[in-house]
Order: sequence, then structure tokens, then C-alpha cells
Amino acid sequence: MQKNITLKLLPSEAATEATIKEYIAKAEAIKAETITGYSILKQSIDARSTQPWINLSLQVYINEPFQERELLQFNFRDVSKADKKIVIIGAGPAGLFAALQLIESGIKPILLERGKAVRARRRDLAMLNKEGEVNPESNYCFGEGGAGTYSDGKLYTRSSKRGDINRILNLFVHFGAEEKILYEAHPHIGTNKLPGIITTMREKIIECGGDFLFEKKVVDLIIQNQEIKGVKTQDGNSFDGDAVILATGHSARDIFYLLHDKKILIESKPFALGVRVEHPQSLIDNSQYHCTIRSEYLPPASYSWVQQVDGKGVFSFCMCPGGIIAPAATSPGELVVNGWSPSKRNNPYANSGIVVTVEENDMAAYRKHGALAALHFQQSVEKKAFEVGGGKFVAPAQRLVDFTNNKISSSLPDCSYLPGTNSSNLKDVLPDFVHKSLQTAFVEYGEKMKGYFTNDAIVVATESRTSSPVRIPRDSNTLEHPQIKKLYPCGEGAGYAGGIVSAAMDGERVAKMIETAINKN
Repeated sequence: MQKNITLKLLPSEAATEATIKEYIAKAEAIKAETITGYSILKQSIDARSTQPWINLSLQVYINEPFQERELLQFNFRDVSKADKKIVIIGAGPAGLFAALQLIESGIKPILLERGKAVRARRRDLAMLNKEGEVNPESNYCFGEGGAGTYSDGKLYTRSSKRGDINRILNLFVHFGAEEKILYEAHPHIGTNKLPGIITTMREKIIECGGDFLFEKKVVDLIIQNQEIKGVKTQDGNSFDGDAVILATGHSARDIFYLLHDKKILIESKPFALGVRVEHPQSLIDNSQYHCTIRSEYLPPASYSWVQQVDGKGVFSFCMCPGGIIAPAATSPGELVVNGWSPSKRNNPYANSGIVVTVEENDMAAYRKHGALAALHFQQSVEKKAFEVGGGKFVAPAQRLVDFTNNKISSSLPDCSYLPGTNSSNLKDVLPDFVHKSLQTAFVEYGEKMKGYFTNDAIVVATESRTSSPVRIPRDSNTLEHPQIKKLYPCGEGAGYAGGIVSAAMDGERVAKMIETAINKN
């Protein structure tokens, strides 16, 4: 017999299989020996009371052979001699998962990545962190796997209507991720493990006959009679295809300029901008778990919040327990920070982006830039942050309470940001409405979360790449650009996703739509 049951256990009780079986037996009034096994369907933490609990949803096998979790199977075909081929610009999650879907459909992908393979990227990241030198083509945002590869690998999304989340998670497991991502409430792979998984995806694409080319920066689109025929790369090569998927990510400003210069329709888009705040992880643990010392059976605690300040949305973004703040700039003279965590989340700090919504009416001074208004607004703040920091990607920073009081901190706490911090008044960096909204929000949130509002926390500028400042429009039915036939904007860079899973789902969705269009013709 198989039965689905739910249990609410102490963290120590949920840590061992034997104890879980004892509680299953008690809940079902049966002997523990009759339980041949179980699979975890869902697992979450309830820390609302003074005692944290683990909620488990289980599929239990009683008096019948236990069967391991049945994973999805995928039919990756040989496309080396396929009649149809699709050019994909960008090897982030949207591009990668589009390529895998095309292979299952019997269509050959030609994947062009401006940056380097994951291992080669590490040297450029080291130069950025240690020497303050950024490679505009290989950094935290550009390169195999996209921005998510070296900035955490969180797989949580609320975009359940955009595609099949379970399929995306199963694909990650197929390529090497742990099965626990299938049932955790907030699945996470970790920056130390994700590169290997991305490499295995690339190897499968090549094994199946797809092309996967690095350091191929697209500099022009080949268009005839309002239909895209292919692309040109910086090294002088051209690549043609039956369609082109544009999956370049939210930081590929050169692509936005290219589209704008060719008078291809794009739109300015609201985004969010603010800072990254870092606390000692022990402080967040104590506050969220109501304890002095976190139990060894509990993961490092996280937090999430959304509030309104004078009509402006203020919210946490990409919270990284046991994480590190990283320099995420893509050009010299511009300072951007982001956060990531290793799989064990075992660093002594907890950091999160805290950002404010930026709407069209906030960018009046940049309207002359038309569809690129939000991009120029974003870039202007990043340049200020670099100047105030003093260069070499040293970040301007304040202690949290000092930030709310417009006081330059006499000293700064230890911080995970490797290029270093410079005590500054962030009022000199942030737009006035962003600065004031954050000041109010920090005080108010400090009243809700014990210990949060403290000068032991550091505020680092600037968190500005939360999403694309440009949207590339597409037909809601065909997903094709309304002006250029067979051009398919996709993922975060086009304005249709916000994270690894949603971008992956959008890549699959576009690939399926292309298959449908090909089959019609």
C-alpha cells in the first residue's frame, strides 16, 4: 500500500530516516517494520514560533516493495544532420534550456556565447576580485551559464504559470544536481556546484550534434525584408539559421544599443535599484529561529520582506544566507554588487539586496534617451558608485543605522566583499527617492525583525541589476518580435524572466513555439 502523509517534526527528528519512520508508524498506527520506505514530496521550515519545525509531505510504502523516486526521462536526439537549425545568442539558462528543448524536437541549436567556458571564467573573476580589473566579455554576468552560474544558483520562483517548474528541476537533476531540489521549498544548488552541471549540459548539446561556441560576441543582425536570416560576430564570422533566439541577459547593453540603432522596436522598462545589506549570519539565525545558537539540524536562516514607503515598493532581492557579496560590473568605471552562496551556505555572513522600484516617472531627466531611458538612469548610478568608492571596484558603504541618519561611519565592520569597502555617505550615490525610501524601510523593518536594525550590519552600493531596464517586445501568441520575423526575444534580457528557473522555462517555451512554427511551414 502507498499513502501520502504529512508530518511536523523537530529539526533533530527530521534529520534521520529511522526517526521519521517511527513518526510515520505512530501517525498511521502501524508497526515501523511494515514501512519499506518513503519519498519526500515537499519539505519546508516553519519558524514562526519560538520552536522551529520541519514540515514534511511524504509518499510512504507499507507492506510493499519501495520504489525510488521516478525521475523524468528526456529524449535527446542526434541533430547533427537536422534540416533545421536555430541560432541562439547567449548561453545563460534561457539559451541553454532552449537548446536542450530544440534537441528534443530534432532541431539543431547553434549556441553563441560572448564569454568564456565556466572554468576559464574563474580567472577573470579572480582578477576582478583581487586586482579590480574587469573583463567586459567575461565576468559575473557574461560567460557560460550566464549570471546565475557564479551568483548563487537559487532555483526558487513564483512563475508557476510560465512553464513546467518540475521539468526544469528534473533537468538539473539529470545533469548532476542533488534530488533534494525536487522537494525543498526553496531549492538551491550553490555556486560551487552549478558550474559542473552547466558543463555537463554543454557536453550533451555537443554530443547530440549542436554547436556551442565561445567568445562569439554578436555585433550585427542579418535582416532581409524585415526577417532575420542570421547574425555577425565580432571576429568577422556569420551564422545563419531558420530563426534566431535572443537570450542575452539583463546586462548586455550593447545588444540594446544595436537594436535601437537598427530601429528595431524596444521599450524602456521599470526595474529596481538599491543596495546590498550584510549582517552576521548568527544575527539572522538568532532572529529568525528565536535562539542563541542555531541548531546543527537547521540551515542558515534567511529573510524576505516587501513593503510600501510613500507609494514606492521596497523589497528584498536575492537573499544569500551564509553568502558573499560579489562585484557584478560588466564595464570599467561602473560599480555593481550582487550576492551568492556556496551549496553549504557556510560563510559567516548573510546578505541581501534591498531595492526600490523605479518607474517611468522617476526617470524624467532621462526621457531624451527614449527606449534606453532606464538603461541610462541605471548606468548613471553605477558610475557614481564607482567614483564615490574610489576606483578598483572598492564599494562605498555605511553601517546600517548610520545610513538612516546620514552619518558617515567612522569605521566599517568586516565584510565579505573582496575588493573592499570605503566609508561614504550613500546619499551621494543613490537617487534621492531611493535613498529616502530605504532609510524609512530599514527603520520600519527593524521594528518587525528583532536585531535587524543594527550598526553591526553594513550597507553596500549599488544593487542595480535586479532585472533588465529594457523590454524587447514579442507577440503574445507566437513569441516572435512584432517587427522582425523569426526573431524570438527570450529570458531576463528581453524582460520576460527573473531568475534561473523562470528564464529556463521561457527558453523552453520559445523553443517549443519555434518547433510549432517550423511544423506549420
